[in-house]
Amino acid sequence: MHRLIQLAEESSLRENPLNFEIGDTVDVHTRILEGTKERIQIFSGVVIARSGAGVRETFTVRRIVAGEGVERTFPLHSPKVAEVEVKRHARVKRAKLYYLRDRIGKATRLTERRAKTPAAKTKK
Repeated sequence: MHRLIQLAEESSLRENPLNFEIGDTVDVHTRILEGTKERIQIFSGVVIARSGAGVRETFTVRRIVAGEGVERTFPLHSPKVAEVEVKRHARVKRAKLYYLRDRIGKATRLTERRAKTPAAKTKK
C-alpha cells in the first residue's frame, strides 16, 4: 500500500527543486487567480521552518507588516508557488526559528552567511 501512495505522489513532485535553507531571506512568487486573469504576488520574509516530506513538505516565511508579525506557510511542491528567490543567507544553529516570534526590531536580524572563497595564496 505504501509503495502505491509513493508512486502516485511522484507525479506531483516538482522537477526542479527549490534551493533555500532555514534563515534565508526569500521572495516567494505566488500565482494568484483573479477571475480569468492570473498574476504573481510576492511575499518577502525569513524562512523560519520547513516540515514534512515528499508532496506534503511545507515551509513557513515570516515578515513584519506595520509592526505586526505575519507568517505564511507554503506547500513546497504546489504549482501555485512559481518561484522562491533567495535574497540573503543567514547563519543559524537551529532547524526552527520560532524564537524570532518573540523578538522586535533589530533583535530579529540574523548574521549573514558569507560564501566560502578559496584561500589567498601567500608568497614565500
